[in-house]
Amino acid sequence: QVAIGSCTNSSLRDLKIAANILCGHTAADNLHLTINAGSRQVVEHLIESGEMRYLIAAGARILENACGPCIGMGAAPSSQAVSVRTFNRNFEGRSGTKDAQVFLVSPEVAAATAIKGVLTDPRDLGDHPTIEMPLHFIINDNMFVRPLSPDESAGVTIIRGPNIKPLPDFTQLPGTLGGEVLLKVEDNITTDHIMPAGARVLPLRSNIPEISKYVFEAVDPEFPSRALERGGGFIIGGENYGQGSSREHAALAPKYLGVKAVIVKSFARIHLANLINFGIVPLTFKDPADYDSIDMGDVLEVVIGDLRGGVKLRNQTKDTVIELTHSFSHLDAEILMTGGKLPWVKARVGN
Repeated sequence: QVAIGSCTNSSLRDLKIAANILCGHTAADNLHLTINAGSRQVVEHLIESGEMRYLIAAGARILENACGPCIGMGAAPSSQAVSVRTFNRNFEGRSGTKDAQVFLVSPEVAAATAIKGVLTDPRDLGDHPTIEMPLHFIINDNMFVRPLSPDESAGVTIIRGPNIKPLPDFTQLPGTLGGEVLLKVEDNITTDHIMPAGARVLPLRSNIPEISKYVFEAVDPEFPSRALERGGGFIIGGENYGQGSSREHAALAPKYLGVKAVIVKSFARIHLANLINFGIVPLTFKDPADYDSIDMGDVLEVVIGDLRGGVKLRNQTKDTVIELTHSFSHLDAEILMTGGKLPWVKARVGN
């Protein structure tokens, strides 16, 4: 399989290059080729220039302008198949097939591979194609839904279908958090580990109770039920916790399950921000070696105070005390103590 597009390497320039490499060729008969442009504007330009015809003639399936195969929503590879993709993620199982071998490449390599049927250096096909970018870009906003006036919007009734459920409660944080270690994980846990993607899970994104049943499914399928039974608790992790897609549900769903704090050696930047926004306290070990002293099932008491200073962790199971740290600004601390970004905004609007 060769897949070109999605949110990465799907610009007009990227797809013009792929189209011109594929021009006059047919995709190899041992694979299928998919294209999904980054926007309708890109599609319109490719149609106007005639380059969309090159892609269609080469045998490409033209997909909608959306995430699609990148998050396992369609075009899942065959079991143990090789998929060459211009996307930005290839975590295990993300494609929709757990044992697929997914390689991340440039549009040039993807197009050359589609022609040859094996991973191919595009320089083997000759010179890099010359492309012409438009002097002016098409601007078409006819599908935009304009905001209503304040008077009109006040009379709007929000209709929620049966798969749209309320968000969890975002209550103010106490000065001390208590609970059990619900899960201990190692380094480089991705947001795909925390909240899987794919056609089974993503349709539930507006139903937090249902989507939460899949949290850490690939790591420990019993985590959701254990978290609810214990009334919430803590997650312990290693380096680079939360790397990968920004995926807000990787914070929102654990919040629903009662996760109070995530204590790790280090965080990926965007996931750190999402935890703050949803009222889960992200803390790091002052001494990374303390990670080894905590086990799953340990009962912890974490004294956070107002989150403007140091934090102490008392392991009640082992009768030890550990120093934790954080990088919160005053605003971060205020948002967390309020319970997250939504109640913080609501309080400010109310005032």
